[in-house]
Amino acid sequence: MQDGETGGKKGNLRRNLRPKGRALDHDALARVRALLDGMPRRRDLLIEALHRLQDGVGHLGAADLRALAEEFAIPQAEVFEVASFYHHFDIVKEGEAPPPALTIRVCDSVACMIAGAEALAMALEDAADPKAIRIQRVPCIGRCAGAPAVHVGTRAIEHADSETVLAVSQAGETGEPIPQTAIGLADYRAGGGYALLESCLAGARTPEAVIATLSDAGLRGLGGAGFPAGRKWEFVRAAPAPRMVTVNADEGEPGTFKDRYHLERDPHRMIEGALIAAWAVGAERTVIYLRDEYAGVRALLEREIAALSAVGLDAHAPIDLRRGAGAYICGEESAMLESIEGKRGLPRHRPPFIATKGLFGRPTLNHNVETLYWLRDIIEKGPAWFAGQGRRGAKGFRSFSVSGRVRDPGVTQAPAGITVNELISEYCGGMQEGHALAAWLPGGASGGLLPASLADEPLDFGLLDRHGAFVGSHAIVVFSDHDDLRSVALNLMRFFRHESCGQCTPCRSGTQKMVQLLEGGRWEAPLLDDLALVMRDASICGLGQAAANPVTSILRHFPDLVPQSAS
Repeated sequence: MQDGETGGKKGNLRRNLRPKGRALDHDALARVRALLDGMPRRRDLLIEALHRLQDGVGHLGAADLRALAEEFAIPQAEVFEVASFYHHFDIVKEGEAPPPALTIRVCDSVACMIAGAEALAMALEDAADPKAIRIQRVPCIGRCAGAPAVHVGTRAIEHADSETVLAVSQAGETGEPIPQTAIGLADYRAGGGYALLESCLAGARTPEAVIATLSDAGLRGLGGAGFPAGRKWEFVRAAPAPRMVTVNADEGEPGTFKDRYHLERDPHRMIEGALIAAWAVGAERTVIYLRDEYAGVRALLEREIAALSAVGLDAHAPIDLRRGAGAYICGEESAMLESIEGKRGLPRHRPPFIATKGLFGRPTLNHNVETLYWLRDIIEKGPAWFAGQGRRGAKGFRSFSVSGRVRDPGVTQAPAGITVNELISEYCGGMQEGHALAAWLPGGASGGLLPASLADEPLDFGLLDRHGAFVGSHAIVVFSDHDDLRSVALNLMRFFRHESCGQCTPCRSGTQKMVQLLEGGRWEAPLLDDLALVMRDASICGLGQAAANPVTSILRHFPDLVPQSAS
C-alpha cells in the first residue's frame, strides 16, 4: 500500500464522521428558545422546560426535544428518558401525527368507576370528533367527591355527564380558573397570619421550643407514614448545613384530595407552616412539589408566593414551586426529590435517608400539605389543645377525604380515632339512599379493603395493622352492597400496574402478573398470596410493597367472593 492510498482512506474517514443522533433543526431551536425565555438552563429545570414546551406547542416533537437537549447541554437520550417517564408529556415521534388539540381525561379510578366513569367515557367517544378531541381514561385526578370527574384540557368538571363535558369543550372553556374560595395574603395577614413566623424570625421563639411543642402535641406526618414530626425536625436540624425543606403536594393516591381542599381555601396556612419549618431546621430553601392535575391551585400558588416574596416574608428560605407531570410514584418522597432535580421519578435505595442526604444531596425535611397546615394552630393554641382533640386515646384532628356511597362526600376534619361508622353518620350524612355499607378503603388504594364488620375500629396510625390495613393518608372510599368488590380490587391493581415506575422487578412484573391472574378469573389464594409476599418483601418502595393489599384483603376478609375451586 502506498502512502497516498493510506492518506486518501484517512481523509474519507474524516469526511464521513458526523455527530451521532438527530441533526439540530434551527427552526426548532428558535422556537424552544422563545418558549424558554427567561428560564435558566439548569439541569434541575428540565421538567419545567418540558412543560413550557408542551404548553406552547401542544406536544413534544422529536426536533424540539433535540433542541432542548442542545439548550441544556445534555444528551438527547437523557431528555427523552425523562420526558417518556411522565404520563402528561405527549411525545410525537418522527412520522407520527400530533394528538388532537384538546384532550378530555376521564378518571376511571374506584370512586369514579362506581359512579359510571366507563359509561361516560364511551358516550364521549361516541359523540366527540376524534380529529379534534382525544378521550383518555386516566387514574385519579383528585376529584373523588365529585365522581365521575373529568378534565377538559385542565378544567375540572365534577359530577360530569357527556352533554356538559362537550358543551364546555365546544365553548373553549378548557383552562382551570384560580379558586375563588382562597384566602389571599392581605386577608390572611389581617387575621393574624404570619405573625407567628415573624415572631420566630425575630427571636421571640426558639427552634427547640417549637420542636418540643410539636412533639408534645403528638403531631405526626399526615401524608401516609405517620412519623412523629418533632423527631423528624430534630434529625434534619442535627444534620450539617446547608439544609432544605420540601412540601409534597403531589397527592395521587386514589381517594385522596385533602391537599387540594386546603390549598384552595387557605394556602398561606400551609406556606407559613413550611416557612416556620425552614426557620426551625435552618433550611435555606423551600420547594413545593404540586401535582400537575391541580392547574388552578398552581396559578393560585404562583400568585400568592409572588405576593409573599414581594414583602420579604420568605427571604430566609425562598420558595420554589415545582410542577409534577403525572406520576403517582413521585408521591414517594425520594422519587419526588429525583423529579425536583429534573430526573425520572425513581425511588432511591435507603439508607441514606433524605434527612441526611436528600434534595441535591442536602439534608431535607419533607412534609405533606396537611402536616404543615396544623403548625400555626398547634403553636398558637398549645400542644394540649391539639392532643386533646382525638377519640379513644388518639391525638389531634385528621382531614379525611371521604368518597363513594355516602350522601355528603368531601373533606371533613374529624378527631383521630373516630370510626368509619361514626364518620359516615356524623360527618357524611349517612349512606346513600338504598345502599348498605359493605366495605371500605381506610387509606386509599394501598390501605387495604375492609368489611363492614370492622367499621367500628378506630382510625389512626397502627391501629389497623392487625387487619392487614392502614390509614395512610386517611382517604376513605365507601362501598355498598351494590358494588362488585372483586372489580374494585382489579381496578386498584390496574392502577398500580399503570403507575409502577418499573425500576424493580417485583413491582414491575408483580403488578402485571397480578392483573393477568385477576382478569383471567384465577383467584387462587396460594398463588396470589405467594406473589403478594414477593412484592411486599422485595420491592424497593411502598408502591410495590403495598400494591397487592386490595387482593390480599379480598382473600382475607371476603372469602365468599373467591371461587371455591380457587381457595
